[in-house]
Amino acid sequence: MPEPRPEPEPHSLEKRLELDATVEEVWHAVSTGSGLSTWFVPHHVDPQDETRSTADFGSGNTSEGRVRAWDPPHRVVFGGEAGNPTETLEFLVESRDGGGTVLRLVQSGILGEDWETEYHSRGWDLFFHNLTSYLRYFAPAPAVNALAMAFTELDRKAVWDRFHTALGTSRELSTGESVNLTPDGVEPIRGVVDVYAPDTTLGIRTDTSMYRFGGHGGEAWGMVNAFHYHYGDERDGPEWTEVWQQWLGRLFPADPPS
Repeated sequence: MPEPRPEPEPHSLEKRLELDATVEEVWHAVSTGSGLSTWFVPHHVDPQDETRSTADFGSGNTSEGRVRAWDPPHRVVFGGEAGNPTETLEFLVESRDGGGTVLRLVQSGILGEDWETEYHSRGWDLFFHNLTSYLRYFAPAPAVNALAMAFTELDRKAVWDRFHTALGTSRELSTGESVNLTPDGVEPIRGVVDVYAPDTTLGIRTDTSMYRFGGHGGEAWGMVNAFHYHYGDERDGPEWTEVWQQWLGRLFPADPPS
């Protein structure tokens, strides 16, 4: 009889970010549903219990949790119910000597292999870039979010072959470059490349939005994503989410039933 596999040891990671913003601005961005939605993923706070919230990662993938610690404007911890062995996110906000703010993140309780922790770490690098860009270019405007997710068994290169073809971009991109993306069924995107890691992530910033495309395909749970953060004039979030979900679904159709 084979021996049972050992339970994975929980991992943790830490991130630090210096921001040219006030403590109050950063605190709002990391401690409120509307603030987190501007750079991370949409967060919906329960109006009957403001300690409870739901994070929406797109395509029906949600994560429910609650505030586990609250010390405004310096420390907030998000996690599951008491006794539930889920991950926790701790944000620590401090003023910086000479002006500005230092933000530290501690994510604890990550279950999985070392590569999964590294995957989380790279994800936070992107989200922290989003936060920096939001505070520099778009604050204090609220965000309307459209998050789409699909799954594929394609490898990373094949995933990005499809992304570049569908967006009308070259693999030879560089940050700061002006681009005109042409996703079918979605309005053209005219902006600058503000994030580019070949075969990993592409980010575009326009006058009113940030767009993020990412995924490793079968090399990381099969996920591929398209994120749209829109600031300024009001838009219908669910409608835009459906537009992007249809676009991503056409690009990476679900496997037909066997």
